[in-house]
Amino acid sequence: MPDMPHLWMRHESRASERRAPLVPEDAARLVAQGATITVEESPQRAFPLTDYTAAGCRTAPAGSWADAPDDVFVVGLKELPDEPKELRHRHVFFGHAYKGQTGARELLDRFTSGGGRLLDLEYLTDGAGRRLAAFGYWAGYVGAALAVLHRRGALTAPLTPLDKARLDALLAAGSGDSPGGGTRAADALVIGALGRSGRGACDALEVAGVDTARWDVAETRELDRAALIDHDILVNTVLVTRPVPPFLRTEDLDDPRCRISVVADVTCDVTSECNVLPVYDEITDWERPARALRGGERPVDVIAIDNLPSLLPVEASRAFSAELAPHLGRLGTGDPVWERCLGSFEAAVRDDGGAREAEPSPHRPGDRAAAPSTTEETRP
Repeated sequence: MPDMPHLWMRHESRASERRAPLVPEDAARLVAQGATITVEESPQRAFPLTDYTAAGCRTAPAGSWADAPDDVFVVGLKELPDEPKELRHRHVFFGHAYKGQTGARELLDRFTSGGGRLLDLEYLTDGAGRRLAAFGYWAGYVGAALAVLHRRGALTAPLTPLDKARLDALLAAGSGDSPGGGTRAADALVIGALGRSGRGACDALEVAGVDTARWDVAETRELDRAALIDHDILVNTVLVTRPVPPFLRTEDLDDPRCRISVVADVTCDVTSECNVLPVYDEITDWERPARALRGGERPVDVIAIDNLPSLLPVEASRAFSAELAPHLGRLGTGDPVWERCLGSFEAAVRDDGGAREAEPSPHRPGDRAAAPSTTEETRP
């Protein structure tokens, strides 16, 4: 049996990030198989440190991964802190650096200057290019839920984490309501409805009692723009891997027939040339979850939060960890899954900072998406 890896789960530097890539129950199974796991202290993580120590994990201060032994795999979810400038470890997290996003070149430079490697979880795929571990379902669920609550005037900022039962109660409480006491209840359109994120969005809208149109590949090959803008809520769950014609344009919002009042962009690919919703240029956040795109008599707001699943941190973490944990146990063994992941990093470095897609991705039937190519999941 190959040697098991030493995993070092870091504290997330983003204050609103409460998820964990590995939950205590899955950590216990890996430890029983021979893995060494060090878990950093974190005041915000949804799972107590004592649960990890009970699972057989070691502990370390927050941020101490920078001084960890060279052979550890540093495991996280969202962006790294700005220091150290040179990264010498092998890091497992969502880097968002292979499609020319803001900061892509700088992040890859940190790895190349320090001799480290990025094993980007977005590129953890099987031989057919399907994602093996993803938060997509919960991203879609929360994104659609926030859109509904915002349209009803029931979205309170700043956002705070909760559990699914509480979120569902909020959605069901306003089922059938219409803004301003009108007689027509809101309806919604989910683009990419057959993918994980799309299914999550549709499930949340069903709980909310919102009539939902479900589009996927067939409907988006040639867009019926009049039909697209004839909905109150638009939820985008499509993440494309190369530039395609946009789904929603500024001129669509200017169209007097446009009924859209809330756009929920689960993908949040705003800084990439692959953005399919070029009607906004800045993500939103927990402090200000919705931002105005249009004012006046036909206001339109956008919700574009790039860590949506962290609003349901326990449910999202458990689902993700169950998918990821078996693969973490095979780190450093030459496993083809991780070798493909490494190949994507090396291709991005050769491509001068991810100015193009790091690794060509075939179209995946049944996933979201209408473009020539899409990934299976949206941002975590």
